[in-house]
Amino acid sequence: MGGDTVGGFKVARVNADEDVPSWVSQQLGNEGIELTVANCETRDELIKAAADADVVWIASGSRILTPEIMSDLPRCGAIIRSGSGVDNIPVEAATRLGIVVANTPQAIADPVADHTVALLLAAERRIPFHDRSMRKGQWHQFSYWPAAPVRGRTLGLVGFGHTARLVARKVSGFDLRILASDPAVPEDEMIEYGVRKVGLDELLRSSDFVSLHCPLTDSTRNLISEAELQSMKKTAVLVNTSRGAVVDEAALVRALREGWIEAAALDVYDVEPIPPDSPLLELENAVLTPHTAAHTKQILENVCRLGVETVIDLSKGRWPRSCVNRDQVSPKWNLYAKGGKNSGAKP
Repeated sequence: MGGDTVGGFKVARVNADEDVPSWVSQQLGNEGIELTVANCETRDELIKAAADADVVWIASGSRILTPEIMSDLPRCGAIIRSGSGVDNIPVEAATRLGIVVANTPQAIADPVADHTVALLLAAERRIPFHDRSMRKGQWHQFSYWPAAPVRGRTLGLVGFGHTARLVARKVSGFDLRILASDPAVPEDEMIEYGVRKVGLDELLRSSDFVSLHCPLTDSTRNLISEAELQSMKKTAVLVNTSRGAVVDEAALVRALREGWIEAAALDVYDVEPIPPDSPLLELENAVLTPHTAAHTKQILENVCRLGVETVIDLSKGRWPRSCVNRDQVSPKWNLYAKGGKNSGAKP
């Protein structure tokens, strides 16, 4: 595997635009792993920092890693993307090159789930609208009434990964009926969370609240578009803390203006930062936050902790906890399903 080459096992964190805690280097060093930290903004900077790295560690949403650059990193056997999603990583190209692609969704799942519930309630109760109007000296006590209390209504989760499962647990006190649509998750796993598995069409028709938790892929781009929005209840609230391009933004604006749905609460957008002329900014039934769902003062510690855990797993020939191309890739290194040095075969 990569660590058997001369010079030991090396990892390059290549877009570190924040201070990396000192314990990261110390903990990796205790495992015989060398860490390089660089804030790479160009191809040449990345090649210089990662030319001899076994693992390239991307922090946040940098798009500096391209298929062409990966071909110039002959020693790279794995890419780690901190956080959830890998839409900024060329996964297909990496897979062809035998490069394992891992991420750390567990690092941000809890705060994103918190933010999801907060957005849902803020949109349903129109809290931002009332706050703004009161600051203007207005008293719109009767301007908007929700259709019903939240209790006993139906929540639909599109995608059922780490964050969606936490959302299901966090809203348990509302006694909601919870549906989920995720072709990759078997029904028995959903049942463990008190969730019923359904198809996307049924979920959209039946849900009072629709919350998006799917990664951005070719199959999920514009997953929620005009037809899907028109199939939803007129009293429905759409919440998106996944990726902006999962929703057709133009169709959503029309849906909010024309009353196809009641409201939307968004933390992510097709273009970020959101353009100042975006029509979403003019809509009172749109609650907007600036891609901040994952943010807590602990976020750097959390993503670093799980990133270090992933690097160590890779250095020891173990599959990382979250590997997005495990079933497709033939790794450059010997990776074992359960760790250990007893087999060099791909599981």
